[in-house]
Amino acid sequence: MKSMLRRSFLLFLATIQILVPLGVSAAPQLQGNTPEARALELLEGLSPEERVGQLFLVNFDGTDLSEESQIYDLIVNHHVGGVMLKAENDNFVVAPGTVNAAWEMNGELQRVEWNISQGERVDEESGELLPNTFVPLFIGISQEGDGYPHDQILNGLTPLPNQMALGATWEPDLAEQVGQVMGQELSSLGFNLLIGPSLDVLEAPNPESPGDLGTRTFGGDPFWVGRMGRSFVTGLHLGSQDQLVVVGKHFPGHGNSDRPPEEEVPTIRKSLVQLTQIELAPFFAVTGNAPNEQAAVDALLLSHIRYQGFQGNIRETTRPVSFDPQAFGELMALEPFQVWREGGGVIISDELGSRAVRRFFDPSGISFNAEDIARNAFLAGNDILNLGDFSRSEEVDNYASIVQTLEFFTQKYNEDLAFAQRVDESVLRILTLKFELYSSFTLGTVVTGQGDLANINAGNSISFDVARSAVSLISPDAISLDTALPNPPTSLEQIVFVSDTYTVQQCTECPEEFVLEPDALQQAVLRLYGPGAGNLTSRVNLTSYTYQDIVDLLDIGAYINPLTNEFRRSEWVVFAQLDANPNRPASLGLRRLLDERPDLLQGKNVIVFAFNAPYYFDATDASKLTAYYSLYSKGPEFVDVAARLLYRELGAPGASPVSISELGYELIEATSPNPEQIIGLEIQLVEAEPNEQLPEEPTATPLPDGEEEITLPEVQLGDLISLRTTEILDSNGNRVPDNTPVRFIFTTGLESNLTSREIISTTTNGTAQTTFLIENSGLLAVRAVSGDPPASSEEVQLEIAGDGSQLVETPETLVEEPTATPVPESAGQDEDPPPEPPRENSNFGDWLLVLAISIFIALFAYQTGALRGQVMWGVRWALSALIGGLIASTYLGFNLPGTAGLVSGAGLWGIAVVGGLGALAGWGLAWLWQWLDSQE
Repeated sequence: MKSMLRRSFLLFLATIQILVPLGVSAAPQLQGNTPEARALELLEGLSPEERVGQLFLVNFDGTDLSEESQIYDLIVNHHVGGVMLKAENDNFVVAPGTVNAAWEMNGELQRVEWNISQGERVDEESGELLPNTFVPLFIGISQEGDGYPHDQILNGLTPLPNQMALGATWEPDLAEQVGQVMGQELSSLGFNLLIGPSLDVLEAPNPESPGDLGTRTFGGDPFWVGRMGRSFVTGLHLGSQDQLVVVGKHFPGHGNSDRPPEEEVPTIRKSLVQLTQIELAPFFAVTGNAPNEQAAVDALLLSHIRYQGFQGNIRETTRPVSFDPQAFGELMALEPFQVWREGGGVIISDELGSRAVRRFFDPSGISFNAEDIARNAFLAGNDILNLGDFSRSEEVDNYASIVQTLEFFTQKYNEDLAFAQRVDESVLRILTLKFELYSSFTLGTVVTGQGDLANINAGNSISFDVARSAVSLISPDAISLDTALPNPPTSLEQIVFVSDTYTVQQCTECPEEFVLEPDALQQAVLRLYGPGAGNLTSRVNLTSYTYQDIVDLLDIGAYINPLTNEFRRSEWVVFAQLDANPNRPASLGLRRLLDERPDLLQGKNVIVFAFNAPYYFDATDASKLTAYYSLYSKGPEFVDVAARLLYRELGAPGASPVSISELGYELIEATSPNPEQIIGLEIQLVEAEPNEQLPEEPTATPLPDGEEEITLPEVQLGDLISLRTTEILDSNGNRVPDNTPVRFIFTTGLESNLTSREIISTTTNGTAQTTFLIENSGLLAVRAVSGDPPASSEEVQLEIAGDGSQLVETPETLVEEPTATPVPESAGQDEDPPPEPPRENSNFGDWLLVLAISIFIALFAYQTGALRGQVMWGVRWALSALIGGLIASTYLGFNLPGTAGLVSGAGLWGIAVVGGLGALAGWGLAWLWQWLDSQE
């Protein structure tokens, strides 16, 4: 029995000795499972060729993935890290097999990489056979919504709206829902990288400029572009279950570009300070300022754009930022980008083989040094190089140029240590990002199942919801329209539909298809209001033509064109407008008709539905129209909404997210506070000291109309009150953007001797708040004002006495304002930092303290045994005391029950006592051990 007890005691001590180092090393072991730790471990096993290959995204032609194909060679022998699929490269096939074929090809691309990883390779240094490593490919696509020209897959997916349509809803929730659908469908197809969304700010639309963004933006207000972009990114991550790399473009912003970035490198005259206010603000919102990981983009697409006056010197022009290490470094030094970059953010170059890059480095277009361009882009700061259209010349094709560049990078990696370190840094970022997509690098984890395709284009109603919320009445206003057009078409009235359309192809050998069917509106009207659906019209009353028919009428002659007679006999003429593109003369048909033959439309109800950007008509054009609506996108649901608008079944709740200067619509005015509203004002006494944090939610009764009774706590001289507005709305009825200035005006004194103080605050989530220190007795009048012309709150008056205050009935809002003296928000408040909260957990210093106490007691125990002539037992007593102390420190280190109160309440003294008691307990158990041994 005694022997068993002794053995159990020794086993217990041995267990404790194992647990003590476990407690110290537990955190690093958990960190070893992070994506970065796994990426670092994988990186160490990659060959130089494999490391270099991870840097490149490549394009290829067609759908052939056989062993004889070029893309097979690039994956197997050159270890490229990813591919981009594009319609112009014939990577997609004709409908209805488009979706299935894309899923099969994406799976086969990953299987090519998987199969080669199952073999072995010879290590160049040791000559040993080493296993290959499966690293999933990035399979990327650019899919912006609204079909051609900015979608790669034209058929089979859910028809989704473009970004401007989402911006016109002013509803971030809809942007998130569209992002979810897109993320789910692309991820189901096997795509794991999306170049988008665009975070460009279209500050000043210019339809005459070839660089105009059109509908490829959420709008022209930096706050709203960032807000909608953040929600869209969140939706993409949710829909894909975080298995889609979201790449924000076109960093650092193309909004003011005067030419297409694909054709020529644009130069923008803006300093870095100016960029932070407009162009960079949406990128801040989805990087370091994102509220959570799902709202942050995983990568940024670095564009070929340069700046004049970047550092304030208007005579100095940068190189394209994608090739300029200094300019790129200054951008990344901005705090939101620095935080995002430190968290693993990846930079992807825009296509390095674009015509813009070629013209910049050689305006003659004769030479194209592929290796130097790739190296310069990489050293500028890009982690991934997009080698789109990378052919060196007509003699050296895209594939040969890519191979030569890969070999050049590998050679430089082996020869240049600094270059090798730079490669390893980027590859570590890339591998970390891939490990964030997939918990493990196995084929089953990476390749999606065919069953996932059942959820694609499954009748989601989100596009109709967006269309119904986005549609905007551009001209005239709603009141004028009700007067000019009180009723919809009757069953006997003739309607002529004229649509702007053209044909495109999914691939070179695919049949042509219309971007908008010539009779799309007519068919929608018949389906919704024709025979069997209300009988509000019939087929004989409806005819359809195209804009090309208008051009023929104007160029060839009206007398031989049937459209002339249709115009004359109809009561309604309805136009479906896309863009106005000089390279497509038919798109200018309506503008020409309004200018050259307005007589054909006189006396008609002329309705224009813009299924693209809303700014292609000027005031003179609009004056010749009965109604001008913008729907922004041309999908089937948007056509249906247009038909419902025609029959006045729906209203037009949306508003243009960009300025339409020709028609007098300025976005800065539309997003300013509506001067007709009365701002609610909430007031609360702050019980805390002025330097303490204020409560977030004031409890005073708001004053939106001056009719509700206000209850305030007693206020005395020296008290601090907090003031907060209710939500401030803009002229479109939406919440005003963040950082909208709000002036809190405090007026004291008699009418003959008024003095005023002003505190300027800014809005967050539509409201503004501030605090005010009561320094004088007498009458205090408070109100809030925002905008120009201003929106104002009702005035609240307080009678401040030496021992308290009472509320005085609120008079009408003042019209004249006394001269205000602005004071900072923190006036009258101390700057003392708040006291540090008591800590609840032990730290490494506490462990050292307990260890020191345990060692002291252990030495004392040993000395006691030695003085008694029992050196062996002295050693045992010392070790037992030391182990007892370590047991105590382990208990504290794992924050087991009771430790939080001990640490926060007793502090170091309590920790010292626990350590001492643990050591004494260990010594006591050793005495018990000696006694048991002496009894045998």
